[in-house]
Amino acid sequence: MSGPFRNPAPGPHPHPGTDEFPGTAREALAFYRSVLGGEVTISTFAEFGGGGVEGADPDGVMHGQFDTPSGFTLMVSDAMTGTSTVTGGNLALCPFGDDPEQLRGFSTGLAEGGRVTTPLEAQVWGDEYGAFTDRFGVDWMVDVSAPA
Repeated sequence: MSGPFRNPAPGPHPHPGTDEFPGTAREALAFYRSVLGGEVTISTFAEFGGGGVEGADPDGVMHGQFDTPSGFTLMVSDAMTGTSTVTGGNLALCPFGDDPEQLRGFSTGLAEGGRVTTPLEAQVWGDEYGAFTDRFGVDWMVDVSAPA
């Protein structure tokens, strides 16, 4: 994609994305940035002539991209006018690694205002693991690798 949106390196890259936000994509991007750090780029429906959808909110997010300092990219948009929104339930975003302080902070911050389904704690396989749905209905799983 040209313009302000970018891939971090040449070639195709899978990026998690959702177009299910019911007019809250901009708020969700700001929230994720406040917890995870990084940069947000937004293009509105108005910038693309309404996105070809009659009645689209001109200020709604047609293309939103969030890039974290660690290289994670999330693409979001507001739901198109006339479509139903169903968020969560079939895909979870999973930050993982070996920095317990950082990952615990992500888990605490992202879960604020959401619903914790599995508290972040030591599991039988040795890692710390937790799962929750954030305040925007997006499912997350956090895994802190066990020390080697």
